[in-house]
Amino acid sequence: MTAKKTKQTAAKALSKTKLTAPTVKVALLGFGTVGSSVAKLLSVQKFPGIELTHVYNRNVARKRESEAAKFVPKTAVWTEDVNVVLNSDVDVVIELMGGMIPAEGWLRKAIASGKSVVTANKQLIAYKGAALAKLAAVNGVQLVYGAAVAGGVPVIPGLAQGLGGDQITRISGIVNGTCNYILTRMETGADYSTVLADAQALGYAESDPSADVDGYDARAKLCILSRIAMHAELNPDDVTTQSIADVDAIDFAYAKELNCTIRQVSSARVAGSLIQARVAPMLVPLASPMAWSHGTQNMVVASGRFGGDVVFSGHGAGGEPTAVAVVSDLLAVAQGSHAVQLPVRKRNVTGEFMASHYVRVVVDDKPGIVSAISGALAKVGANIDSILQRPGYPKHRLPFVVTTEPCLTSTIHKALASIAKMDCMLEPPLCLQMVDIEDKG
Repeated sequence: MTAKKTKQTAAKALSKTKLTAPTVKVALLGFGTVGSSVAKLLSVQKFPGIELTHVYNRNVARKRESEAAKFVPKTAVWTEDVNVVLNSDVDVVIELMGGMIPAEGWLRKAIASGKSVVTANKQLIAYKGAALAKLAAVNGVQLVYGAAVAGGVPVIPGLAQGLGGDQITRISGIVNGTCNYILTRMETGADYSTVLADAQALGYAESDPSADVDGYDARAKLCILSRIAMHAELNPDDVTTQSIADVDAIDFAYAKELNCTIRQVSSARVAGSLIQARVAPMLVPLASPMAWSHGTQNMVVASGRFGGDVVFSGHGAGGEPTAVAVVSDLLAVAQGSHAVQLPVRKRNVTGEFMASHYVRVVVDDKPGIVSAISGALAKVGANIDSILQRPGYPKHRLPFVVTTEPCLTSTIHKALASIAKMDCMLEPPLCLQMVDIEDKG
C-alpha cells in the first residue's frame, strides 16, 4: 500500500470514529453565574461529542428568558423538577447549586443511577467527598471536582496527577479570591466596610459574606487539598479559622514597617501523627510569593519531600475562570480519564503552631502599659521581639504593636486572655500569626 493510500485509509477511519463516537449528554444543576458561564463556554468552544441536554434551576422561566440562555441549545430541556434530570438518560450531571442539602441527596441518586458527576461544591466535597468517591467507584462512574478549589487554577489535577509521585508535607496559600480582593484593596488604604460593599457589588462576595471573611470557604478548600496532596481526611469543623473582619488599615501600616503585608492564609502540614491546620489572616513577608497575589488571584504552594516547592497561581473567583475548570473536568470524564487513586486515612487536626505573632492593642495610654504587657507575655514564656508605635494618634486611643519571638499558639492565647482584661484596653487585642522563614516559598 502506498503512503498516500495509507493516509487516506487512516483519514476515513478517523472520520468514521468521529461519526460513530457516542454523544455525551450533559445536565446542568444550577444556572447562576458559573452555570451560565459553563453553557457559554460549551456553546463557544463547540466541543465535539458534548451535548447540553438539560438545565435545572429554581424559577426556571426567569432563567430561560435571561441573556445567558441564548447559549443553551434550543433542544435542551429546562426544568424546576430535579427528578426530570436524575431520571433522564444524561451521562454527566454538573452540580453548581452549592450547599450540603439537597445537593448530597441529588448527587447520590445521580451516581447510583450510573451518571458521572462534575461539581464545584467545596463544602460538600470537604465534608462528604470521600464517601461520594467510594459510591462513584462502586457504581463505575466518576466524581470530579477540580473547580472546587481555586477556580480556574488547575491545582487539584496538578496535585493529583502531576505531583502524585511526591510526598507532599505541606500545603499553604491563598484560596479565597474574595478575601484576597478585600485585603489587597485595604493594603492601598481603603477601609474594610467600603471594600466589602464593592466586593458584593462586583459579585465576589455574597450578601452574607461570613463564609468568605470568617474563613469557612477557605477551610473547606484546605481540607480538600489536604486529602488530595497529603492523603489526609480532615474534619473541617476541627480546623481553626480566624476572621479578616478585625483587620484594620493601621495593621497594614504596621505590617509594612515589618516588611510584610496581610493575607488570608490557609495552611496545613504534617506534624507526626497530626496535621497542623489553620485558616487566618497572617503577616506575610513581602518576599513571599503569597504577598505578590493581588485581587481575586489564588496561590497554592505545595511542598514535597522530593520535588520541593511547586506554586500554582491564577484567578480564583468569577464565573468564567470557574467554568473553565468545570468544563475541563467534563472533558476529562467524557474522554475516559481517571485520577490517580492513593490511600487516604482520617487524621486528627491541631491548630497549634510554633510561630512569631503580631499583637495590636488599642489603649487609653497610661504609664506602665508596655511593662504590664511585657509581664503578661513573660509570665507564659513568650518573649517580645519588637514594639512599634506610629506617631499621630491621640493618647486616649492609641494603637501600638508588639511582635513576639516564636512561641506556641496556645501560649500567646494565654497571654492575650490576661492582656484583654487590663483596664487600659479599649478593644480586644488583635493577634495575627506571622508566616515564618520556612513558609516564604
